[in-house]
Amino acid sequence: MKIIDTQWKIVEKVNEFQSVHSHEDWKITYISPLHGAWDMIVECVFNELENLNFILNFCRTDNELIKWIEATTTFISLKKNFIL
Repeated sequence: MKIIDTQWKIVEKVNEFQSVHSHEDWKITYISPLHGAWDMIVECVFNELENLNFILNFCRTDNELIKWIEATTTFISLKKNFIL
């Protein structure tokens, strides 16, 4: 993170981000600050990979978040038949 003590600001901002169109099929299910190699974890579910790109683009381009987030790392886990 670029600025110390912005973890909870990021949590609040990302928690506000929700799908608003009926054709969107994604959801942020969990977000929390961490202590260690990474500063934050965000869990999301989606049915189309392009939805993950939409979420990442928000985190990487939002006017407030770009002031607080220096870099992102994406891990993908697969779970068969996950219900949104």
